[in-house]
Amino acid sequence: MTRSRLTGRDGAGREPGQAGGHAGAGLNGQAGVPGSPLGLHRVLEPAGVLPQAAWRLDPRPAIWPDEVRVAVSRLNLDAASFRQLREAHGGDPAKIRASVLEIVRTRGKVQNPVTGSGGMLTGTVEEAGPKSPLGLAVGDRIATLVSLSLTPLVITDGLAAWDGKSEQVPCAGHAILFGRSIAAKLPADLPAELALSVLDVCGAPALTHRVVAACGTPQPVVAIVGAAGKSGSLSAAAARQAGAARIIGVVPHEAEAQLLRAAVAGGPPGQPALVDEVVIADARNPVGLSRAVRSAGGPADVTVVCVDVPGCEGGAILATAQGGTVIFFSMATSFTAAALGAEGVAADVTMLIGNGYVPGHADLALDLIRAQPAVRAIFQRRIDDHGAADHGAADHGAAEHGAADDSAVNHGE
Repeated sequence: MTRSRLTGRDGAGREPGQAGGHAGAGLNGQAGVPGSPLGLHRVLEPAGVLPQAAWRLDPRPAIWPDEVRVAVSRLNLDAASFRQLREAHGGDPAKIRASVLEIVRTRGKVQNPVTGSGGMLTGTVEEAGPKSPLGLAVGDRIATLVSLSLTPLVITDGLAAWDGKSEQVPCAGHAILFGRSIAAKLPADLPAELALSVLDVCGAPALTHRVVAACGTPQPVVAIVGAAGKSGSLSAAAARQAGAARIIGVVPHEAEAQLLRAAVAGGPPGQPALVDEVVIADARNPVGLSRAVRSAGGPADVTVVCVDVPGCEGGAILATAQGGTVIFFSMATSFTAAALGAEGVAADVTMLIGNGYVPGHADLALDLIRAQPAVRAIFQRRIDDHGAADHGAADHGAAEHGAADDSAVNHGE
């Protein structure tokens, strides 16, 4: 048996001394030995890191007893990653497809080497190990709620059905879920594309709800930067549900403002508006963003950043009241810029990085999309228009495309 000189693992990703077996022995060649619930047994290089930080994973289809193999039907690339790929290749669909295929081939997962982020997927359970704690059964249609940047993946159709113009990627292949992975069964009452879009960003509204509910201010003011996007609109709905007295929706240009106003106007009579005020501001302009929020009733007690470009940290900090909270839901957020920026302006604010997971986040997001026609209209518009890649979701980038919608924070992302 050969072992990697770099990792000390054998070709199946096992540590020295970990039981393995030849093909056909035990459960799919794994001899019934449980893998690490964190997926450490799938890390090929470098040694001693979690799957998300690994350069390369073992995506082979044989599963350990606590793993689940999924037949993949669709990937949802996170917005920051898709933006980077599109800009790096001048929007050429063939080059974008080739780049994604090369990432998966060399890394055994989808992890953009520039942004470090991935996305999430939908598919059907092909096999569930007898010791899997996920509660999934063969035939279940699911969406993963962990990032593609830590999910072993093989693509078998060359992405032939993907036009390269949207972050939603129809494809065939398989993926592996670990014991500590998270997945949700796709709801029967919602179209699969809509459910995928919602679950891709479900961490944002859940954390927003938690923070606003615990704010401690009698009538909290909440600013949503990127309020016409997927994560932004859901976060606005969650903030309202959690008791926000005033919600300020920040968008980058008039087209986004019109989209948000139309969604608000289209709500049923008697239902609280998604936002109370729509303002146009460039989130990369700290003073301009702060002035816009303050003119609309701020500063905010809670500011939620749902955009996918760098340089938004300073504006979010200045738009937030002393003692308030800023939640960053973007793979483009810089810890250094946020920490030193707050220090440099003597801002006493709590800054949170949304990690994409809050207990109950999937159910909360799906319930919001069912109960909020205005939010569902925004999502459906994105889907009908091929998503953020082509029709300007709520961000503040030079091309003004693509909401900060990973899981990151899905997600994960």
